[in-house]
Amino acid sequence: MKNQKFKELTLEQLYALRKKLQSITIIIALFLLIAFCLLFYFAVSAKKSVLIPTAIGSFMTLMPTLMIINQINQEIKNKNSQ
Repeated sequence: MKNQKFKELTLEQLYALRKKLQSITIIIALFLLIAFCLLFYFAVSAKKSVLIPTAIGSFMTLMPTLMIINQINQEIKNKNSQ
């Protein structure tokens, strides 16, 4: 989604989109946390340190979603100030 598309949406649509994306992000973060714990456990128990950076790097998959949420928050702030 581009920032231009956010400018075309109304405040109600922006709030709904933000709520939806936050819910999705929370669900994905919970799954990643479980995966992180499992990978860390397997890395320690099997003495394979290669799994530790993989577990930590898996949280980078949340970055695009968080950036989109920040863009939506910025657009909401801009529309509220007008």
